[in-house]
Amino acid sequence: MAGIEIEESALKVPPQALEVEQAVLGAMLLDGEAVAKAVESIEANYFYKKSHQLIFDTMAEMFEKEKEIDLYTLTEALKQKKRLDEVGGPYYLAEISNSIPTSAHIEQHLDVIKQKALSRVLIRDCEAIIGRAYEQNDEIDALLDFAEQRIFEISERRLKKGFAAINPILHQTFERIDKLYHSSRSGVTGVPTGYKRLNELTAGLQPSELVILAGRPSMGKTAFALNIARNAAIDYGIAVGIFSLEMSSEALVLRLLCTEAKVNQMAVRTGKLTKDEMSRLTSHVAKLMNAPIYIDDSPSLNVLELRAKARRLKAEHNIQLLIIDYLQLMEATKGENRQQEITHISRSIKGIAKELDIPVLALSQLSRAVESRDRSKRPQLSDLRESGAIEQDADVVMFVYRPEYYNIPEFDDGLSTHNMCELIIGKQRNGPTGNVRLTFLKEFGKFGDPDLFSEGGIYSTADF
Repeated sequence: MAGIEIEESALKVPPQALEVEQAVLGAMLLDGEAVAKAVESIEANYFYKKSHQLIFDTMAEMFEKEKEIDLYTLTEALKQKKRLDEVGGPYYLAEISNSIPTSAHIEQHLDVIKQKALSRVLIRDCEAIIGRAYEQNDEIDALLDFAEQRIFEISERRLKKGFAAINPILHQTFERIDKLYHSSRSGVTGVPTGYKRLNELTAGLQPSELVILAGRPSMGKTAFALNIARNAAIDYGIAVGIFSLEMSSEALVLRLLCTEAKVNQMAVRTGKLTKDEMSRLTSHVAKLMNAPIYIDDSPSLNVLELRAKARRLKAEHNIQLLIIDYLQLMEATKGENRQQEITHISRSIKGIAKELDIPVLALSQLSRAVESRDRSKRPQLSDLRESGAIEQDADVVMFVYRPEYYNIPEFDDGLSTHNMCELIIGKQRNGPTGNVRLTFLKEFGKFGDPDLFSEGGIYSTADF
């Protein structure tokens, strides 16, 4: 019967390993190094038995005060705290001391204790999830978000480390500095974009940062984002997740394939392909097929759905870059007006970047104010559409600007705008602002550093 099953489950003993707990405490009494390993690795509440929690806490306090730890000093410390009887008295401490002959297996024993403790936390959190489900006070999306957040936190907790002295951290830090110094990425510490000047200004797309890529329609926002995804995935083997709210996954993959094969997208759509173009498309399918790029084209995603799917991508494929195309097409779960909704969406996406510790590249539309300006059509921060929160939440704001689109023949310095694009870094919280000029071949959706093209900006197949 269902009722009986619930009663029986309530009588189940939570996961525990009392003998292993004794072994860890016994090892700590035997060896000062074991104390250091235990204090660094676990906390008192990892122990199931209350008396073991108290014993561990007392030894941790003694370790902090640099006091010698053995059976006699521990007994005296508990006596002074008037808690000796609470742990079972001197006889139980002697039993713990004799429970293990060596501290050689302390690390394996600590792992067992951590596993049991996390299992108990998992049970507790699942009970909390069940309780909220029975209450029926939440929308299903909010309940699912609560459930996934609790489970994700447990998974993350498994990987977290405790406090550490500066010595080993300094050693690791210098090793990283040395590795970066000798790295072939030329100072790129984040996800490489594939563009030399952009990498120099940003050091790559940095973990936990929200990067806004904004522009008016037809500027090439999606194409540029796909170029970055392609460069990261194919050139560096970095897993990339793409949420495409505007285009279907098939259309997105077609763009990627045409860019990679350097074939005119219109020729593909009309079927008017030469044998050489068809051959190039065929030869590049395998390269894209093996690229760690994951695409979700669900329309009208809300923040809760996005967060849930992003967590799953991180857990299953360890994505290091998330791309959202584009921000204004997302639905908010709260907000009285569109401006408040965009604020909520922007804050939530920034939260996802921090939670998953990866850069999130979110595309954004600009207001029509750009078009209404008489002279310069160069976008600026005030053009970000619908909310100042986007500018506030973003760590980096980049604008895609193509003067040629507005029939402007030259840049201010006199250089031709033909097949050229300017990437304007209007904000960078942890770095400089500036402009990056790139060549853009619209027919292929291909961006490149200007020095990869022939003299005069003319495209040559040998340049890629």
